[in-house]
Amino acid sequence: MPPIKHLLRRIFQNRLLQHLLFWGLSFYCLLIFFSPGPPERIDLIYTAAFHLPLLIAVYINLGILIPRLLRKERYALYLLAFITLMAVAAGLNIFLFNVVIDYLVPSYFFIAYYNFPELLLFAVIHLGLTTLIKLSRGWFRLLESENQLIRLQSEKSDTELKFLKTQVNPHFLFNSLNSIYSLSLKKAAQTPAAILKLAEVMRYMIYESDGNFVPLENEINYLRNYIALQQLRNADSVNVTFDIKGDPARHRVAPFMFIVFVENAFKHGKAFIKIELETKDHLLLFSVTNDKGVTDDPEPLDFKGLGMDNVKRRLELLYPKDHHLLVKDEADLYYVQLRIDLL
Repeated sequence: MPPIKHLLRRIFQNRLLQHLLFWGLSFYCLLIFFSPGPPERIDLIYTAAFHLPLLIAVYINLGILIPRLLRKERYALYLLAFITLMAVAAGLNIFLFNVVIDYLVPSYFFIAYYNFPELLLFAVIHLGLTTLIKLSRGWFRLLESENQLIRLQSEKSDTELKFLKTQVNPHFLFNSLNSIYSLSLKKAAQTPAAILKLAEVMRYMIYESDGNFVPLENEINYLRNYIALQQLRNADSVNVTFDIKGDPARHRVAPFMFIVFVENAFKHGKAFIKIELETKDHLLLFSVTNDKGVTDDPEPLDFKGLGMDNVKRRLELLYPKDHHLLVKDEADLYYVQLRIDLL
């Protein structure tokens, strides 16, 4: 951190240092103002005494008027108290130099050099400056608290997104392994290709989807490999089409945003599954249509619906105002359309 920035940070965090700096600067400025020539001892005493009513007024304002009136939005009463405090400070100055100071410093002769309106000006400068500093400090604290809250919310969202990504249903992995095992027993020619596709799926899930967004092409390849593995189980009994329109190479998307819908289609679809993905400028349209048959689903009942809840939550976090999800669950048909604004 640069030295100047570090010093300013220390001043901002240390209230005592702020007060000492303010009164030191005030003392220096008034000392120069009161003594045209080189300051002498009498000038130092006069300047110190001149600050006493100002000190009293400033700390009454900071300690009582601001917290009890201004911060509670009692503005009219605060303004009245503020003006009264200025008048009291000016009156104390006159009383100090005309009556009290002779007893405090008998070896010097002092009088009140300034009249009441002039003393009011000194009071309003000190009270006004310290009020602004106090309010500015509160504003900066509020701003810092808001920034910290935003950082915490962002960290919470990132943590939640990582957790949600780990909830992508893994039971297809076991089904795929069972299918590949069956192929190997039959010594089928497609066994090596199936193993490679499973390896690509696992590599994508573990290594290539680490960020919040990935190239859309990668997600499409992941879906294709997933579909191929699922078709091993169904022995091509389900007619699956996957149509791509537009130019997916231009876009990035959140990983695993479509897999839940495709997985759901394979759970329920018995005759056909139609998957479409289209990009138009900055819009992405993804839809899945499938018929509904008897479900052959080994997933425990406790996890039913988690996939859909998962993707809805991720959409809220990553595309809060830039998505629209339409789900139609009819007697013999299931249709899902997801629209995402990728800008």
